[in-house]
Order: sequence, then C-alpha cells, then structure tokens
Amino acid sequence: MAEITAALVKELRERTGLGMMDCKKALTAAEGDIEKAIDDMRAAGAIKAAKKAGNIAAEGAIAVKVADDNKVAVIIEVNSQTDFLALQDDFKSFVATSLEQAFNEKLTDAAPLVESREEARLALVSKTGENVNIRRLVRVEGDVVGAYLHGHRIGVVVNLKGGTPELAKDIAMHVAASNPQFLNASQVSEEAIAKEKEIFLALNADKIAGKPENIVENMVKGRIAKFLAEASLVEQAFVKDPEVKVGDLAKKAGAEIVSFVRYEVGEGIEKVEVDFAAEVAAQVAATKQ
Repeated sequence: MAEITAALVKELRERTGLGMMDCKKALTAAEGDIEKAIDDMRAAGAIKAAKKAGNIAAEGAIAVKVADDNKVAVIIEVNSQTDFLALQDDFKSFVATSLEQAFNEKLTDAAPLVESREEARLALVSKTGENVNIRRLVRVEGDVVGAYLHGHRIGVVVNLKGGTPELAKDIAMHVAASNPQFLNASQVSEEAIAKEKEIFLALNADKIAGKPENIVENMVKGRIAKFLAEASLVEQAFVKDPEVKVGDLAKKAGAEIVSFVRYEVGEGIEKVEVDFAAEVAAQVAATKQ
C-alpha cells in the first residue's frame, strides 16, 4: 500500500475541502489512491457537505427536553441556512435525536455531541443541500425545573428552589416574551450600568444642558433604576399579571428563582445581507460575456 504522506493528505484537502483526519481516513481506505478516495467521498456525499460547511447557518430550531421528575432539562440549538429546512421532518428528526442523546448521556457541552453526530450531520447536509450545525446546549439540574418553547425559535429553561413545575413554566413563558438580560440587579455589571448612563446622557444632551448637577444626577439615577427594573427578571412585571413582579410571584408561591436560560435561534450570528438586485444584475452581466 502506498504511503499516506502529509503532501498527499494536503492535496486531498485542497481538492475536496474536507478536514485533515477525514482525508487521511479516506486515503487509507483507498490504499493511497487519491482519485479513488475522491470518488468514495463523492459517493458518500462528503464533498458536497464540506462545501456547504462554509455557508452561514443562522436559522434553525431550539428544542428542550425536561425529565419526568422536573429536576433536569436540556436545551439545544441546531442551525440551518433557512427556516424552511427547520420545518422539514428530516431536520426535526436530526434535532430530536441529538437532543435525546445529549439528555441521556448527561452532556453539559455541545462539543462531544457535535463529534458523535458528525456522520448524521453530513448525511443531512448532503441530502438537503444546506449547512447544518449543532451550535450549543445547556443541561440544567435543580429542585424544580420548567421549560417553555415558543414555536421552534425561542426556548427557555427556568430553575427554581421550591415552587412547582407549573410556576417554573409560567416564568419561562415570561422570559421568552420579555427577554430579561439578568436574573436580578446584583448581576448587572458596573460596565453595563456605565454604558447605560453614557447612552442616556448622549440621548438627552439637550434636556440636560444648563441644569444643576444634582438635577442631572437624579435624572441619571432614575434612568438607571428603570434600566435595572427592565433588565432584571425578578423586577419585571409578570406578563400574565402586570400588577405583580416576577420575583414577588415566585415568593408568594414559596419559591426562589435560581437561574434561567433563554435561547433564540440565530442570536449573535452575523447574517450575510444579500442584495438580490445586485445578484441578479451580476448574473445577467455574466451571461453577456
């Protein structure tokens, strides 16, 4: 059998776009015959999948599984390129199987799941023609855990000390709707407060101009207090009953909110803005050359 040299692996990588280990495995299986290795990869759909891997996947789905005893939950995000694919059975099946595996194996990080599901992911990419990625997951364990899914795009898990699963689910629904940044005011960093103060002063420069320092200080304090109330879950007005704060709702039920996790599809992923008019014009121009 021909020696699998670094140069041979490098050439196969450049021609297929696949990773080093995948190329080395393919060459070993093909006994060093690079053309056969390429044919085998093509037959398996791996090359097509590798090319799709460069496409930005900012759509997809959030999925959650809660244990029957409401003491454990896993929330996961799997991305696709289009929302259309996220609604298809093949994608849904991939998400459900990935979630079940993460739950059963008590995974706390996406990395091992990504590795073990790679073959299934490549098969899905090859079949659908879209890039698909397992992006992130969190496992939550606590006294009382509840979850809420808003369609397939927003998912929340809430961890309570005391209370009931129904209460946890109600608070999770509130988190989905109101998107608090922090659990309580003590978690808000000095940097976040300083930034909010800077924004307030910039936006209200005309109103502040000429006012005494103590008046300006009180205006700033008022704005910061409002910011903390809007950003902190326990200080927000409960969506089902605006007369009650979420923190007070929990206390009345003999519970304390320990933590929450909120996932929204594609948050933080920079999407490519496509200028369709320019794209069409470019295609028309290309046909005239």
